[in-house]
Amino acid sequence: MPQQKLTIVPVTLHPKKQDLTSSFSPSKRRKKRQKFSKPIVDKFFEWVESSPFYGKNALAKAAEYTLNRATGLKAFLDDGRIEIDNNPAENAIRPNVLGRKNWLFSVSEAGAKANAICLSIAETAKSNGVDFYEYLKKLLTDLPNLGIQQNPDILDNYMPWSKLIQAECRK
Repeated sequence: MPQQKLTIVPVTLHPKKQDLTSSFSPSKRRKKRQKFSKPIVDKFFEWVESSPFYGKNALAKAAEYTLNRATGLKAFLDDGRIEIDNNPAENAIRPNVLGRKNWLFSVSEAGAKANAICLSIAETAKSNGVDFYEYLKKLLTDLPNLGIQQNPDILDNYMPWSKLIQAECRK
């Protein structure tokens, strides 16, 4: 019986199978999720709630974990802006994880913080379709001459999603 029920999860999270791709507006994604995913997710949670998982075995721990996080796990059903999984976030932090040993040589906490800031800027640029090299060049050329201390709002024009950066640094 558990094997039969556990096959539900991949079906629920398969966007192409249920036409839940990100090309739809958030409201349309929500409607499709309510129609296709919600019955499957509800059935899965009913199964977890009614299954006799006891003790400290792995399945009991997994069931408890799932039930404790039910609200968060179901959030994608009611909000089309929420991704169905966190793969984009995990892919974005993968370079940080892979480079972890390299950062042992950051020499100081300030060096490690600088590395983290640079990676954050790079990943944000990448996720906004901005060429990181061109973006960094633009930042290093323009920012020293802008008087940011007197007018910090000017930084809004230099965010990767701003019209200025999209026009000048788009891939």
